[in-house]
Amino acid sequence: MIWLWLVIFTWVVCFGLVVIVGAPYVPTKKSFAKTAFVDLYCLSAKDKLVDLGSGDGVVLRYATKLGARAVGWEINPVLFLISRLLSTGNSRVETKLSNFWANKLPKDTTVVYVFTTSKDTKRLARWLQNQTNILDRPINVVTLGSKFDALKASKTIEPCNLYVFNPLQSKKAQV
Repeated sequence: MIWLWLVIFTWVVCFGLVVIVGAPYVPTKKSFAKTAFVDLYCLSAKDKLVDLGSGDGVVLRYATKLGARAVGWEINPVLFLISRLLSTGNSRVETKLSNFWANKLPKDTTVVYVFTTSKDTKRLARWLQNQTNILDRPINVVTLGSKFDALKASKTIEPCNLYVFNPLQSKKAQV
């Protein structure tokens, strides 16, 4: 009986309390991944995609099918392990057990993918702008779910939105 309670407790911690830090786990449908990375932003071998809250890694694996390299940050240890297992043998996928808020984008990042909720959009836009400033070049950001209210999307194909974040030194800076 104690094992059952431990499993329930672990499940609540990994899936329930993580929502305090960010968005809940909502798996990305493959059709949405296609919309995001074929129709909205044409992902290719020249790209390095970073998935903020990569869940089970479906977006990471889809990105590599299009030739891109992919890095996922996941805070939920259960989803991190699932992603690692499902991506075993795929050298173009890297999954990290980490909170993206405490990290910096890799220097060669070209595209960021994020499922977000409206409660996080302002903070996320500031974080993305800061990362863009550090990299000192534009970053393409694809969102699934909420939009950045204060920003104009470059392109929208429901439910996906494409934003281009430019460094603040640029005349095209977003935030």
